Amino acid sequence: MSSGRKGEYAEFAALMFIQSAGMAAWFVPLGSVLDVHGLGAIKPYAFAASAVAAFISPLIFGAMADRHASPVKVLRGLALATAATMALTGAAIQQHWNPWLILAVIQLQSLGMAPIWSIAATIVLARLTDARQEFGPVRVMGTLGWVAGCLLISGLNVDTSALVGYTGTAIWLGVAGFTLFLPPMEAPAGALNLTWHERLGLDALTLLRNPQHRVMFITAALLTLAIAAFYPYAPTNLRELGFRHTAAWMALGQSTEVLAMYALGHLLLRWPLKWILLGGLGFGVLRFVFSAFNTPFWLLLGIGLHGASFTLVIILAQIYLEKNVEAAWRARAQALFTLMTSGVGNLLGYLGSGWWFHLCTTHGATHWPRFWYGLAASVGGAAIYFVTRYRPRVGAPGGS
Repeated sequence: MSSGRKGEYAEFAALMFIQSAGMAAWFVPLGSVLDVHGLGAIKPYAFAASAVAAFISPLIFGAMADRHASPVKVLRGLALATAATMALTGAAIQQHWNPWLILAVIQLQSLGMAPIWSIAATIVLARLTDARQEFGPVRVMGTLGWVAGCLLISGLNVDTSALVGYTGTAIWLGVAGFTLFLPPMEAPAGALNLTWHERLGLDALTLLRNPQHRVMFITAALLTLAIAAFYPYAPTNLRELGFRHTAAWMALGQSTEVLAMYALGHLLLRWPLKWILLGGLGFGVLRFVFSAFNTPFWLLLGIGLHGASFTLVIILAQIYLEKNVEAAWRARAQALFTLMTSGVGNLLGYLGSGWWFHLCTTHGATHWPRFWYGLAASVGGAAIYFVTRYRPRVGAPGGS
């Protein structure tokens, strides 16, 4: 690899690191912050705000990056918007605004953050020579960034403080500044005479007509139904078992993610995509079964398996889309993927897990085994759907 290529590769890895740290520094402690500030009633809706945003902004900004503006400039604007609204959210919680007004501010902040991951993935994937081999090592820096964000929050001892909003603001300003050093990407040729349907990115929904694309989108969405319960409720279970600095303990979820990221390229050379993804769903079942044992050791082990499941399903599906969708549609494909996972999957997951948590709680005590076994069953259903519906193209590389 040439020195120029190595430098560009390092820049993409650094981008993944910084933006993941910003997401973790806000998203992981959010449940604890809301609980401590007496906002537990809006917690399911606060997490669902990101899902609602994923229905709106990713397709719009994905279409913009495909047709109107340089993806790097789109990312810079979104990072600045996220920094500003995150500071406002932190101030609203700190100053004890009306809970529903705080929820409205969280929703505004989510609208800026929701498209960021798909836009960044589009920028990186577009510049890689072989996404199957190169994306894993670049994306693993995002995992390490997530761990760094969690450790930063616990290191500053603000796991339950509204100050997480200001910490996140500083990181997102860093992301915006960092985009100035990214390799320039040519702005797409101006698109004229577009319908509003196309300008809003809704034409991306036509990708669902392809049976294999559709199975990949739906399977990822079904997994995120269960993942959506992880960040709001695993810290609560940890606190009940006597853990402090829960954001740092939650970073164990990224331990197997690092290993899986590095292994992904080798796995794709040796195993069909179908069986790798099914293995990821299997890890998803195990993580919740282990959590259901409700002891410190088994809960931490279940948290640790989060990364393997996430990588072998969600990241693998992103690579699948990069290899199987036409170049002119890739930003919209990644945006649609965000809509299906962060939108459909997370919205149903956050609201559904809130309902399920309520059913598993009586007289203020949560029956954690029942809660986690229910989530294990939901991932098992996703595995059954995938294995019965996915039909790989004969002769395709990696069985994709």
